[in-house]
Amino acid sequence: MRALILIDLQNDFMPGGALAVPEGDEVVPVANRLADRFDLVVASQDWHPAGHGSFASSHPGKKPLEEIHLDGLRQTLWPDHCVQGTHGAELHPDLNAARIARVVQKGADPKVDSYSAFFDNAERHRTELDEFLRSRNVRELVVMGLATDYCVRATVVDAARLGYRVAVAVDGCRAIANPELALREMRATGAAIRSSDQLDSAFLSTFPAART
Repeated sequence: MRALILIDLQNDFMPGGALAVPEGDEVVPVANRLADRFDLVVASQDWHPAGHGSFASSHPGKKPLEEIHLDGLRQTLWPDHCVQGTHGAELHPDLNAARIARVVQKGADPKVDSYSAFFDNAERHRTELDEFLRSRNVRELVVMGLATDYCVRATVVDAARLGYRVAVAVDGCRAIANPELALREMRATGAAIRSSDQLDSAFLSTFPAART
């Protein structure tokens, strides 16, 4: 079985949001089109407590995009975003939420950021995503969302490492800064990089196995 994984299609990552990804809203129609072709759709949701350690505002004198060490890990500081219970943390209103079987929340530990939908950045804790997918006998994933160079990249790398076969719907992704580097890293795991209109049934039945 295969599943569509939608990464962080939340208001704060859309134009006008607290941590806007350029043209981020343009991926929502892609998500809706692809969702109709999958039996299982899962969305990830950044879900930070107020005062999260990745927020520049939590470190007096620091500004967004500066780097620090947070609980032993190198950390880029961000504007406050996707705070639990706020409008910015909600999924984009144009996203067809009726097609989403599970929303996986990440980033709730104030001491560590969580880009991947599978693990926090220190790999101290797993989300429920892997267990949920395996319970549904899912072995093949198509991943898309925001942002290519952070949460999409981290999710794809972890998915391949966990043994899933992975394809990335590249027109359903947007980057903060450097998509090409992230795409090269994802290809190196064995992930297939395709446009959404190339992800037909024939392709999905033959795309390369992930490297384990």
